[in-house]
Amino acid sequence: MDLNLSPRQASILQAIVRHYVATAEPVGSKVLVREYDIDASPATVRNTMGRLEKVGLLYQPHTSAGRIPSDSGYRVYVDRYLSPADQGAIAAERLLSDRLSIHSGAAYGTTHLDILLKGAAQILAELSGCIALVTVPQASIGKVHQIRLLPMEPGKIMALLVTHTYESHSMLVNLSAPTETSPAAAIERPPWESLDPETLGQELTLLSNFLTCQMRDRPLGDLSDLDWQELGRQFEQYGDFLQMLLQELSNQALPAPKGRIMIGGVSAVLRQPEFTELEQVQTLLHLLEEEQDHLSALIYSTPALTERQHQVTVRIGSENPWEPIQNYSLISSQYGDMASHWGSVGLLGPTRMDYDTAIALVGSTAEYLSDQIAN
Repeated sequence: MDLNLSPRQASILQAIVRHYVATAEPVGSKVLVREYDIDASPATVRNTMGRLEKVGLLYQPHTSAGRIPSDSGYRVYVDRYLSPADQGAIAAERLLSDRLSIHSGAAYGTTHLDILLKGAAQILAELSGCIALVTVPQASIGKVHQIRLLPMEPGKIMALLVTHTYESHSMLVNLSAPTETSPAAAIERPPWESLDPETLGQELTLLSNFLTCQMRDRPLGDLSDLDWQELGRQFEQYGDFLQMLLQELSNQALPAPKGRIMIGGVSAVLRQPEFTELEQVQTLLHLLEEEQDHLSALIYSTPALTERQHQVTVRIGSENPWEPIQNYSLISSQYGDMASHWGSVGLLGPTRMDYDTAIALVGSTAEYLSDQIAN
């Protein structure tokens, strides 16, 4: 979110997030001045809170209540104002090392691996107060070896993706005007239909070479998360089309995530104020018991492991693409390595969570599990 907050606005937003995370209670201007060293009068703080509410970072749950953070407010806090949670990371590393003495590399059976992952989930939940989700590692994601675009019959081209293990995935693309049922109905096609076959072949070869050069040896998961500005202005007219193409190829080529998840911390989360009503409890338990395939797919959709391993993804409330968990926040990261097996580790909890600590815990746990899988 592109907002330029003044120092006072920033300090008030941070104070409100921290107060609400700690108490689950809306906060007013007098409390902020008294407890958070805000150098302003309650009236000035109240006016600043009103401005933060107008830009969507805060909202007022009741007319007479103070303010609480919105999903956008949490997002700005996470992106700009997180405090280092070194103690949380150190505590996670110590507990994981002390309690989980079992190494689970390729020589160990499923039982040993299950013990490791269940133990990691329990420790992560214990330290965070959230629901911990640790997936069983699956086979490595492939890497791109070659991408080719080939002219077919008039008005159609073939997109071919070859992985580093020489598996191939292809799709036929119609260059004519998209129909209402087309998944890319809003995507503008390049002006290829008017080209003669020789010129079309030359352009497709040029694009194939360009894409192969840019994508070779990248994990397949990277294809749907590219910075298109870096691919060169000379290919801007093809940007939308190629983005759709690579997303479809990636969806076809990526292995289906395994559904089994090690879960810990449910009872602690259910004691949070957000779950005072039976219906809310039933909804959460249904998600964890009956919708594990959806949860597994979501936490596997973190950025693929690269040289920047253990990148932590934070999805806050409505940022989650799956509607049933849009009242929660999901923090996740991958563990393992691309050469053998990999899985994901995550925390699921109310949007009112301690992001500083939770992000550090997920990163530390992913790093620990990666080391154990490699041994």
